Amino acid sequence: MSAETKKRDLIITRVFDVPVEQVWNAWSNSDQVMRWWGPTGFTCPVAKMDFREGGTSLVCMRAPKEFGGQDMYSTWTYQKIVPMQQIDFIQNFADENANQIDPITLGLPPDMPQKVRSLVIFKAIGNNRTEINITEFGYTSDQIIELSKAGMEQCLDKMAASFTEV
Repeated sequence: MSAETKKRDLIITRVFDVPVEQVWNAWSNSDQVMRWWGPTGFTCPVAKMDFREGGTSLVCMRAPKEFGGQDMYSTWTYQKIVPMQQIDFIQNFADENANQIDPITLGLPPDMPQKVRSLVIFKAIGNNRTEINITEFGYTSDQIIELSKAGMEQCLDKMAASFTEV
């Protein structure tokens, strides 16, 4: 296996100053997902959540006008859910009807994977604080892993800000 095709995982850890239930709801509740999904400047106009093992949620990131205003949909198909502890799901690029599409049709690089397994682990760490560990599996390109990392970090910044809003 060459260096170009070696698979790497993206791992991000974040601590929030809120109880685990609040962070869990941010991932499982449509209204909450709409507050944070998408990088800085993006909005989430659609979050149709079917949050159960075997269920598939449809989420949309809308780019700001200066980036074309494009809607980018993805599905999250849940493999395993352990309440307040773990969400294991597969992310797929999709159209507005939840049909899988090739990421290239969205103008993304050709080495962007169609499917990405994601694992979110939740851990209460005392004083109403929560640590989450997010692992995205199987990237083959440094460019794509850095793009995904930057996007997820910005999403998590928006999530943290949503916890302080009244």
